[in-house]
Amino acid sequence: MNLSKVGIIGCGFVGATIAFTLMQHSLFREIVLVDADKDKAEGETMDLNHGIPFARPVKIYAGDYSSLKDAGIIIITAGAGQKPGETRLDLVNKNVSIFKQIIPSITKHVKDAILLVVSNPVDILTWVTLKLSGFKENHVFGSGTVLDSGRLKYVIGERLKVDPRNVHSFIIGEHGDSEVTAWSSVNISGVKINQFCEMRGYETNEESKSKLSDMVKNSAYEIIDKKGATYYGIAMAVNRICESIVHDEKSILTVSSMQHHYYEADGVCIGMPSVVGRDGVEQVICLDLDGNEARLLKKSVSALNDVINSISI
Repeated sequence: MNLSKVGIIGCGFVGATIAFTLMQHSLFREIVLVDADKDKAEGETMDLNHGIPFARPVKIYAGDYSSLKDAGIIIITAGAGQKPGETRLDLVNKNVSIFKQIIPSITKHVKDAILLVVSNPVDILTWVTLKLSGFKENHVFGSGTVLDSGRLKYVIGERLKVDPRNVHSFIIGEHGDSEVTAWSSVNISGVKINQFCEMRGYETNEESKSKLSDMVKNSAYEIIDKKGATYYGIAMAVNRICESIVHDEKSILTVSSMQHHYYEADGVCIGMPSVVGRDGVEQVICLDLDGNEARLLKKSVSALNDVINSISI
């Protein structure tokens, strides 16, 4: 598995921005772009290559599925985009049909790689990718709630006037309307959030926490309504996941992967804190949720299971 080479399927806003972000961070020596619209892939490639004199050497080119043969990581962003007023789950039928074409095209040429799903609804499409590819469970996972967790760190940091990098918090479950904020585990550099708020002179209660959770959950809808699509934040999240894989960091990230017997999540892909390294998802971390969080997570799992049961693979 060649982790110096990455393939990106789909050259829309998200795919192109991911390619630019990966180039800027010099994670890979080779980046291949694949898109149904070959001119789009070639145009993005030309634009990116013109920036190489201002970055570090990297080979960037447009290719087809056969060009992915020795890629260590394949990032899948292709599919219909989320429109204003549309939920991620509304995209299911359109994007499952697209994935039924994409995944066999990948596996025809690739037998050993990490498949990182970014397309929405990411949890459902991660499950679909796993079923269609036949790859090992730890080598197929989605961006999950990594971005949501980052958004939560940001809003908490803004509210408490503290560096968001010192905020340790997770959003788990579906990347979508049923996502769950694990408030019981939120801390700022080891200090529980309620205690930290008291130290800083801020009031904290369930209502204020709920407002922050809703702010995170609805932020994508707001961004889509204002500018049509979200792509900068997810590109940074995907770069972070790739860093952990390439450098074998074993960082804990809330990627979406197949779950077994965790709060009734069995046979479904959801975002959970996971150790991510060179071999993909090495371990899922089981949070000690409080009663309400456990109930909400079960509800999130149930919503995803309802969708999965309606899909024909």
